[in-house]
Amino acid sequence: MALMQTFHFLRPAWLLALPVLWGLIVWLARRRSRDGDWARLVDSDLLPALRLNDGGGKLGHSPWPWLALAWTLAVLALAGPSWQRAPAPAFRGNASWVLVLDLSPSMTAPDVSPNRVTRARYALDDLLGAAHDARVGLVVFSDESYTVTPLTDDVGTVRALLPPLNPEIMPTRGDNLAPALAQAGKLLEHGGGTSGQVVVLTDGFADPAAAFDAAGKLRSRGIAVNVVGVGTQARLKFGPLDVDRLRQLAASGGGHYVGLANLHGLIDDLQARADRAGTARATQAIQVAHWLDGGIWLLPVLLLFAAVLARRGWL
Repeated sequence: MALMQTFHFLRPAWLLALPVLWGLIVWLARRRSRDGDWARLVDSDLLPALRLNDGGGKLGHSPWPWLALAWTLAVLALAGPSWQRAPAPAFRGNASWVLVLDLSPSMTAPDVSPNRVTRARYALDDLLGAAHDARVGLVVFSDESYTVTPLTDDVGTVRALLPPLNPEIMPTRGDNLAPALAQAGKLLEHGGGTSGQVVVLTDGFADPAAAFDAAGKLRSRGIAVNVVGVGTQARLKFGPLDVDRLRQLAASGGGHYVGLANLHGLIDDLQARADRAGTARATQAIQVAHWLDGGIWLLPVLLLFAAVLARRGWL
């Protein structure tokens, strides 16, 4: 009873081939009757005298029942009969990234085409495309910080929320990064990730002392703060990109600073860290039961039938 309750086919669609193959066997058997097509050309009284017997004078055996059985076994093997389950290790990446986007008024500067915030969204899209098994969260900031999405492995949803992000949607104006870093730390803490990475996309911030302190606190918890500089050092209305300050922020957070042109280098580093986190996670095996494919046990019988059908005089 236990076997009957658990027996099933892993690929049951293959069973649809059985009626077709059986019909083909019947058609072939009728087409290649013992007299074959010679009955149409030779007189029925002369045909028995002209027919050659195999070897010792015995007529060959009919192969069609055996061929039908062989084809049936082949289809059953392809359908994947299964009645047993076996545990197997399964691992999931444990890396977590929180992306922090600057939506202060200076991000509307057009020194990078079409403007800084649009190029930052493009960079976010590249980062999301490289996330793979990493969980991703998104935080934006101006005067205050706001969580767009908590940590999630649904990268498509995060990507769909990028187009509306621009400084005009923020309720207040400002450029305070420290609250956003603190919010990123809370997301990583609540998400339970052991390999936290924060990536800040910004052209600068107005609270350097508080931001450096917040980045240092994250670093002390094993969370790296990486910085992507958005803009150029050209003197504009909103001011040039302060590369030195952004490099200092990355150094305080134990991460890397890159410009938009070198984003691929940061992506490679993030993926390498995620791979190392996955390797460490692999030491904690999670057992997931899966169904065993019993079709392999039909192969020896199928090979035996193939050998019998290949004997001279059978076909």
